[in-house]
Amino acid sequence: MATHFPSLAPESESKTSPAWLQPLLMLAPAGIWLVLMLVIPTLLIFQLSLVPGIRPGQVVNPSGLDNYFRIFQPDYWPVLLRSLSFSLGTTFFCLLLGFPVAYWIALMVPKRWQNLVLLAFVLPLWTSSLLRSYAWITILRPTGLLNSALTSLGLPPLDILNREPAVLIGMTYSLLPYMVLILYASLEKLDRRLLEAAADLGATPRQAFWKITVPQSLTGIAAGGLLVFITCMGDFVNPEVLGGASSMTIARLVYNQFLGATQNWGFGSALSMLLILIVSIAIALLLKYGDRSGAGGV
Repeated sequence: MATHFPSLAPESESKTSPAWLQPLLMLAPAGIWLVLMLVIPTLLIFQLSLVPGIRPGQVVNPSGLDNYFRIFQPDYWPVLLRSLSFSLGTTFFCLLLGFPVAYWIALMVPKRWQNLVLLAFVLPLWTSSLLRSYAWITILRPTGLLNSALTSLGLPPLDILNREPAVLIGMTYSLLPYMVLILYASLEKLDRRLLEAAADLGATPRQAFWKITVPQSLTGIAAGGLLVFITCMGDFVNPEVLGGASSMTIARLVYNQFLGATQNWGFGSALSMLLILIVSIAIALLLKYGDRSGAGGV
């Protein structure tokens, strides 16, 4: 006699969550993390930015946009422009120095040595950024290694410590490995058959570089540039250690408002919101034009 067992399929299906809820459940851990670590702190900073002159321990009572109007007073324009110039200059020098290095590692170094070369190149990142900045003091100071080398060659010494060039050097040195890593990941995927075809058709190395290599690596250039730019906008260590009092940036100004003698949390929060806005605009531009430029160039 055949025995029939009751099917459990309808019951199990009835216990599963609706289809529209499953993606939300999968994204829940990341969503909770973003809300706790990004959304709520940002809202708290925005709330503080609406309170003029608030200090630690005072009641938060939002009353207007005075802190934002204060940012655009003529006294702070040099700080904003200096922060942007440091970020853009560092991005330019990192790209200028990092592209040849990444190209050499991706296309010229044998495969079995590439990981070792990359490891050697990013080794400075294993040390503290503060230690790296102090190391540059020993190099750039009036009696440091740079001026010793220049005077030994009969050249005049340079006085760049505690000036803007020293900040650019420190930022470029700190962020160059990140640019190289991103460019290497982009150049490693370069279709070398196109370079061989260009050579067969009579293209010079310069023409092949500008018409094949650069368009195929535009996405990596945009991603590396954005990472360097964003990091520079929030960099506090290099301007503080290498720049001196004349190299005030937004990050140092925010620090002074929260932890310095000024203790104006409302104005510091408004400056922080300005930084978030600048970074958000940069990310939006990358999302809008980065993939399009990379796809269209191939």
